[in-house]
Amino acid sequence: MTLEDYANFSNYAIASATAVLALAWLASVAQWAFGSKAVRAKNTIPVAEPALVGAGASWTSGASADTGDSDGALAEERSDLSGRISLSLTILALGILLAGVVTRGLAAERVPWGNMYEFAMTGISVVLVGYLVMVFWMKIDWLAPLVLGFSVVMLGLSMTVYVPAGPLVPALDSYWLVIHVAAAIIAGAGFLIGAGASILYLVKSRAEAAPGGPKGYLSRLPRAAAMDQLAYRVTAFSFPVWTFAALISGPIWAEHAWGRPWGWDPKEVWAFITWVAYAGYLHARATAGWKGRAAAILALVAFTTFLFSFVGVNLFFPGLHSYAK
Repeated sequence: MTLEDYANFSNYAIASATAVLALAWLASVAQWAFGSKAVRAKNTIPVAEPALVGAGASWTSGASADTGDSDGALAEERSDLSGRISLSLTILALGILLAGVVTRGLAAERVPWGNMYEFAMTGISVVLVGYLVMVFWMKIDWLAPLVLGFSVVMLGLSMTVYVPAGPLVPALDSYWLVIHVAAAIIAGAGFLIGAGASILYLVKSRAEAAPGGPKGYLSRLPRAAAMDQLAYRVTAFSFPVWTFAALISGPIWAEHAWGRPWGWDPKEVWAFITWVAYAGYLHARATAGWKGRAAAILALVAFTTFLFSFVGVNLFFPGLHSYAK
């Protein structure tokens, strides 16, 4: 295959993976919907009505109960089937996406993360790998609608800033590209999963505090405290990786490329802001005992700064990192 063939195959693979991932997201939403229906059916108490039979009276509630149980079992079965379909499609999408990433690298004859388009497709690949590992290890498939939905949106948006495969600009032509960006991608994947857990924590904790407790599919999710703990653990893992990416390998690379480790470039500033935000989140939890709603909101603010440093800075703030578009 020629370099052009590799590039064309990669383009088709990324588009196909996005479509398959969108189907996986729809299946995950269906899992939530059927799961909610199953919970409602099981919680429905049929009203018994007496019916006279001969000299005595009998109750016809049994048929209603059987109907409710049958509806609940059917919805439960459909929810489980939707979940299996979603997981299978996610694995398929990841395989196609990885093929697209590899062939993009072959087409460009370098690592495939030299611009926003490549960063997005490689980053989402890492997100899906981490998510699937945690699904089989920690059973976090309840995060599917958020993780898969975000992945579809990011892949779709990345196509709007598509850049043909080609050589690196001189500033990027360094082995620090592999080290620095790879660390940023791994940290970003963890931050995404932590943000998803924080969002669902806020929803579940509010439902737990409401009269009657969680209803519908929310009652099937883990306890709010467990989601809060997951968000903390994933962020605690990702933060040192981000520290290495933003404050160690980044300045070293800047010294090699531009002759100075720090120059208050917009990308550098926002990377540092993200570091401060996540450092504040972890410090608050470790020293002030922050948990729950306040911690979750702070984690989401920190994730917003990460997204802005990746997307907003590249699009709206020209600087030395403008080549990353």
